[in-house]
Amino acid sequence: MGVGAGRAEVQLAFGLLAAPVLFVSATLVQLRLARSRGALSVPAGPADASLQAGYYALNGPIEEAFFRGLVQGGLGALVAPPIGFVVGTAAYVLYHRLGWSWPDTLATALLGLPVGLAFWLLPGPPSLLGVSIAHIGATCGFLGPGPYLLRKLRLL
Repeated sequence: MGVGAGRAEVQLAFGLLAAPVLFVSATLVQLRLARSRGALSVPAGPADASLQAGYYALNGPIEEAFFRGLVQGGLGALVAPPIGFVVGTAAYVLYHRLGWSWPDTLATALLGLPVGLAFWLLPGPPSLLGVSIAHIGATCGFLGPGPYLLRKLRLL
């Protein structure tokens, strides 16, 4: 269920490579969505963006522990890994509908699919380490620091 480090070098390499790529990708997705909806929530300043990033550093691993570790890992062990991947990823995406519009909710699939595949397919025992680091990067790009950079760069 991903509680261990797995192959730590593989997990860290994935997380440290995926986090900046997902940060930029999520920021660009947010830019497109914000332009279509005509609004964007932006942190008040650098301190607020940093505070939000700290929250996301806590939130990412918690979401991954539930959706990847418990749901995907548990169902993968009980039924079959592909079933765990499908159910865990669908649950992760649909969970975000509790507070977000459909376009924002569906954008979470752009994170859910690759981290679900990484949790399942990276060499070594499944681990939450790499996917949690990647999740933090994506969330910081989509919320908080990413929108703050969009505003600072005058892209919105």
